[in-house]
Formats: sequence, structure tokens, C-alpha cells
Amino acid sequence: MKQKGLVKKVLFYAAVSVVAVIGIAFTLVYVYQDKIITLFVTEANKHIKTKVEVEKISLSLFDKFPQVAVSLDKVNVVEGVPESEVSLARLNKLYFTFSIWDVLRGKYNVKELFLEDGAIYVRVLQDGSVNYDIIKTDTTATEDGDFAFNLEQIDFNRVAINYTDLKLNQAYEVNAHQLQAALAISTETIGIEADGDATINTIKVGTGEYFKGKRVTLNTALQIDRLKKTIALEPSVINVENAAYEVAGTIDFAGVTDLNLTLQGKNTSIQSMLSLLPQHITKEFNQYRSDGDVYFSGTVKGEASSKHNPEITFSFGCRNATFYHPDVKQRIEKLSFEGSFTNGSKQNASTSALTLKNLKGSLNNRPFSGNISYENFKNPTIAFDLSGMVDVAYVLGLLQLEQVRTGSGLADVKIAFSGNFNEFKARPGNSTVNTSGDITLHNVSLNLSDLPLPVNGMNGNFIFKHNDVAVSDFKGKLGESDFVLNGMFNNVMAWLLLDNQRLFVDADFSSNYLNFDQLLSEKQNTPANARKSDSGYRLEVSPNIAFNLGASVKKMQFRRFKGENIKGEVTLKNQVITTPNISVNTLGGNFAVRGSIDARQRNHIKVSTASKINNLSVDSLFYVFENFNQDFILDRNLKGSLTANIISDVYLDSQLNPKTNLLQAEIEATVRNGQLINFAPMQKMSAFVKRSELANMRFSELHNNFYIQERTIYIPEMDIRTSLSPLPSVSISGTHTFDQDMDYKIKMPLFQKRRPDKDAVFGVVAEDPNAGNSMLFLTLKGKENNFKLAYDDDRVRAKIKDDLKQEGQEIKQILKGKKPVKKEKTVELEEGEYFDFN
Repeated sequence: MKQKGLVKKVLFYAAVSVVAVIGIAFTLVYVYQDKIITLFVTEANKHIKTKVEVEKISLSLFDKFPQVAVSLDKVNVVEGVPESEVSLARLNKLYFTFSIWDVLRGKYNVKELFLEDGAIYVRVLQDGSVNYDIIKTDTTATEDGDFAFNLEQIDFNRVAINYTDLKLNQAYEVNAHQLQAALAISTETIGIEADGDATINTIKVGTGEYFKGKRVTLNTALQIDRLKKTIALEPSVINVENAAYEVAGTIDFAGVTDLNLTLQGKNTSIQSMLSLLPQHITKEFNQYRSDGDVYFSGTVKGEASSKHNPEITFSFGCRNATFYHPDVKQRIEKLSFEGSFTNGSKQNASTSALTLKNLKGSLNNRPFSGNISYENFKNPTIAFDLSGMVDVAYVLGLLQLEQVRTGSGLADVKIAFSGNFNEFKARPGNSTVNTSGDITLHNVSLNLSDLPLPVNGMNGNFIFKHNDVAVSDFKGKLGESDFVLNGMFNNVMAWLLLDNQRLFVDADFSSNYLNFDQLLSEKQNTPANARKSDSGYRLEVSPNIAFNLGASVKKMQFRRFKGENIKGEVTLKNQVITTPNISVNTLGGNFAVRGSIDARQRNHIKVSTASKINNLSVDSLFYVFENFNQDFILDRNLKGSLTANIISDVYLDSQLNPKTNLLQAEIEATVRNGQLINFAPMQKMSAFVKRSELANMRFSELHNNFYIQERTIYIPEMDIRTSLSPLPSVSISGTHTFDQDMDYKIKMPLFQKRRPDKDAVFGVVAEDPNAGNSMLFLTLKGKENNFKLAYDDDRVRAKIKDDLKQEGQEIKQILKGKKPVKKEKTVELEEGEYFDFN
């Protein structure tokens, strides 16, 4: 129990002592704070020759306990450039610390500086002067004064350090999270040891950008010789993403800066090596990682000035490594290569070169090999060769391409490429690139982001020669449509690699089946997030594709239209599709066409054709073309065989909606062995013919020319020879608009055999069989579902006038002893009277 009480007493007196010491220290700090701050300001003014703005200066015992700290709030240090008001540093807090015993002695020796929450802006100007020369060199302060700066350590906490060298065109941006620098300062040398964590936002050298967004850990030591103006960098380690780089060497800054540095990589990875290279080279691979034995080493030697860059040489490689994307399962395994980088004889971008030699690896247990070189970063010349059987799904999973969602199949690749990119861009011809080898596809399928319609079952061989590709037996399916191509694809490399380049295809095309409902479907050919139209179709012709195809298609379909044995030639150039001859077997006959589709204006597509139709079934034609958007005469009302010549200009928008106001057509048509079945206007003729006979009116041949213009069909007068004995012929002419307004003129014979209940309507008709037939003139006007038959006053008057004239001629003939010719009789009705036949 005594021992326990003793411990309590010791702890009590210790606590009292600590409280007493803290209390005494706090009292001393409080009592002497004005004196200490005054001494600090006086001494600082002796050392600093630029303007320093401070919101508040105070003395604190607890901020950096057990050290006493002079605390500066909201500090702005103006850069050491004459007449400049630009900041060298802006910091929320600055702390200068010294020992509590210095307060008791009255001698204040500042050994540590803390910089917190702010930014430092260091600049080298165009003339070589610097903005950080703010320390006076003629100060008389000595260590024997009451207040002295003998800094041994500087701490950076959450400080952004920005270094810009306008003379060398370099910039460094670093966020120091927690960084300590120990100082050993003498009259001849300065020793610095730095340790801590930072993030390198970027290091820009010329147009190159290095180490972008890399978290690093520093452990470095260097010795600065003030007299010789040299820096000796002892072996120092920089850790970048689990990789360590050891740096050592010397920097001579007595005149122009001269570097002699070595760099050695430890525990490096492909990702850490890529981080050392310019971002425009490596940005596509930044998400990838590696495992395995990866090595790296390099040197930096020579003058670093506005006129010269040092010579940079790196060598790197890997053995039995694995390369992969962290978000996918696919990997490149058993990877090995030997790589090098140099900025060349002139130490600039134009002589820089990156090479990968003896590249070998395995993709899904399938080996591949190759070599890559990238020379002259300012004017790149690229060369590579690649060989191997590639699993398409595996490679797409590894590359994570936005344009291709999924894929499958195999590609046997044996290809080599070399060329200067800028020369190729300026002159994309065969002389600027050298491509050789071939690629063979084995049942390859792709699902593209911009094309919902899948491309399946692709097989074929592609032989590369310079800028062109010879295609042999390339077959596949686009949705339900299949294709086979054999021929030449010219300017392929330029089309693939450059903007606004044209691909020209000269080939034979064949297909067993083409489904244009799918091929022209807006839903199947437009990305999911794109705006859709109401029509459901879309036709856009790329200005960057041209072709000359000899086509042969066994079957095709578009809406109700079905064709067979399609053959002909098709050419595309400058967004205009032309054909001199295409023939199609359809609707029981044959259809041949020549013409063009001009798609240069996206929403004003012009289709100009000259077509010949042989023996097409009329009812099938009306059915296929959906009764031509009218219901006056339907496919069920017609039968017969159509032969026609059609010349037309049709205008469409990109959704294949017709611009009917611009349609023009001339049609020469003949219908043989025709039937008019249950046609409503003919049923109105029951005053002359029995309804049973009108239900199926046959005619042997109908021939006429039709014209379409300004949404109106013009029908010149034509005679229809029918199978109806009471009505052997009917003559029809008139117009029919696309708005279904009808204006027809009808002439028919009125036979003498009368129906007593009806003939009173027409007055007395001569019954003399030798007197000839009377003619009835009618009009049909109105809408398809609301029309009227009426007496044609104008034509009757014209007929009477002609008859009177003819009778005068006959009298003269009789007087001359000639027999008169029989004439038609005209039935006169009351003017304006309409018929309502039942």
C-alpha cells in the first residue's frame, strides 16, 4: 500500500510540475510577446528586401508545441521583380519556431519554418532573371544578435509549388501534401535532405507533358557548393505508383546549366514507365497496369539552356510480364520486349525516337510477336509489324473501345506498316506509306455503338499493299442481309487514319437476300441516344465513300415489295448513286431501270429514273405500293398485265418521306387482259348495263400516256374496249390529284335497246338500227368517297356544233352524188342535271 501511495505522489508532483512549467512558459510568452514580435519584424526586415503583407502577427505556445511559434496569418510575399505586384507566395499560415528556453535567455534562434495552406509561384523570366531573389545579401545580422534566423528545417503542408521557366519553356506544378526539408548551412555549402509526399500535377518541357497527376514520395539528399555553384545529388529515391526511381549525379550552374544524371528504376511497371513519357503518346494507355519483371534505366547529360537540351537516353523492357486493364478480365500474358527512348543527336522532338523490339506475348493462350518504332515526335514516322492469331473478343475486352461494344471470332494477322504521318496527311497516296501483309477473318462478329444492326459471320482475306487492300471472298451478314465482296478497296489507310478521306471500292457484290426494311431502318442504323423521326427510315450517303459494283442479288425485300434475280451495275460518287442497268424479276414480270439517286443535299434527295416494266401483275403492283396512298381504286378492283415505260423525278427527305409537290413523271402504259372488279363508279352505270355484268368488266387492252406534275395525274383521252355487249367501249380522260380530287370526262355509247323504266330520262331515242349509236357524255367530279356523275354540257355543245358542221359537209357530198357516212347520235339532257343511278 505504501508503494502505491508513493506512485500517486510522484504522478501528482509530476503533473503539478508540468502544469507549472506550462504556466510559466505561457506567462513568459504572454509577457514577452510584444518584445519578441518586434525583434522578429526587425530581423525579418534586415533579411527580406521585398514587400510582405501580413494580416496578423502573433506569438503562440500551443500551435507548434513544445516550440514557441511566431505565427503570421494571411501572408502575401511580393516577388522580387522591380515594380511588380505579382505574388511570390500566398499562404494562410507561416510559423517561425524557436525553443522556450530562448525566451528565458532572451536570445531567439529560429531553426524551423512551417508553410501551410497556400501556394508558391517561382519564375525564371525571359532574360534569365528570377523572381525569388528576395533575401538581402548585405545584412549585418549575426548569430550574436537577440533574434537570428538559422533555419535547419522547412516544412510544407498542403502547399502548391509552381515553377515556370520562361527561358527554357518549362513548367512544374507540384502539390506538397507533407514535405520536410532539413538544412545544413555553412558559408561554403548548403546541405538539404528532403522527405515527404507530393502530387506532381504536371511537368511540361517544351510541348511534352510528363508525370501528369502522379502521387510521389521523395527521399532525397543533395549538397550545394556556393563557391563552385554545383549541386551534388546523392542517390535519391522517388517513388511513383509503387515504382522507385533512384536518381544521382551532378548539376553545374556556374554558367549555363550542365547536367550529368543517372536514373535507375526499381520495382517499375509499364504504367510507371508510361508516366515518364509525354501524355499525347501515352494517354490511350493510362488506365492499364502491369505485373512482372519490368526494368528501366537512363541518363540525362549535357547543357540545359534556352538554346540546348541535354541528351536524354532511356532503356526499358520487361520479361514474362502481364499487361491488363483493371476493369476487365482480359490480359496480355508472357509479355516481353526491349524498349528505348532517346531525344537524338539534336536533343529535340525532331530527333526523338521510341522503339519496342522483339515484342512477344500471349493473348488468350494465342502467341503474337512484333516490333514498333516512333521516330521524330515533331513530324512522326511510324513503323510496326505484327503477327499472330488474334481472338477478337479478347482484344476488344482489353482495349475497351467505345466504338465497339462486343465482338467474337478470330483474325489471322500478318501485317507491316511504315510511313510519315504528316507526309501521309498532306499527300495520302501510295508513295507516302508502305503497307504489306494480310489479315484473314474467321467468323468475326461485331456489335458497334453507332450501328445497332449487328455484323455477323465475317470471313475473308484482306491483302494490304501500300494504301490499298485487295479483298478476296469477304462475306458476312448485316442483320438479316448477307453479302459477298471480291475486288479492290482503294485509299483504305487514308480513310481509316485521316479525316475527310474517300474510300473507293471497285468490286463484285453478290447476296442471297437483302432486307432493306432493316438496312434503311432508322432504329437499326442510328445510335440509341440519337433523335428518331416518325417515318422509321433513314437514308444518308457518306461523302467519303465511293464504289463501282457489279451486283447480283437473288432476293430482296422492302416493305411489301419483293424482287428476285436482281442484276446490274451500281456506282456511287460524290454522294450520287447511278446505274446504267438494273433488272428485277417481280410481281410475275420483269422490271428494268436506269437512273440516279442524288443525296448531296441531306433532306432533298433526288431520284431520277427511266424504267421499263414488262408483264407485271396490276393487282400485285397496287398491293405492293399500298394502292399509291389512295382508296378510289384498290388492288382488289384490278387485274391484268402491265407493260410500261416510266420517266420520273422523285424527291425525298432523309427519312424517305416523298416531296409530292416536286414529283414529275411521264408514263406510257399498256394493260392487257384487264379486269375491273366491283369498281364503285362502274356500279353507277347500271342504267345501261346489268349490275352483274358491271361487277367484272373485262377489257383486252388499255393503252395511254399519263403525266404527273404538281401533285396531279393527267390522263389524256383513252378508249377502253370492254367485254360488255351493251357497253363495248368507254372513253375516259381527266385529272386526279394527290389530295384525291377527281375530275374525269366519260364518253360511252347508248344502245337502242331501252329499259322502259329508265329511257324517259333521256327523251326519245331513234330505234332505227341503221341510224348508228347515240353517245352519252358524262363528268365524274369530287372526292374518292364523295363523287357525282353529271351531264357534260360543254362536250355536248361541242359535239352538236361538230355534227352541224359535219351535216353541212354531208349535204355537199349528197349534192355531189356521194353516200353519207353514218354518225353518232348525241343524247341531250336537261342542262346541269345529275345522275343518281341505283
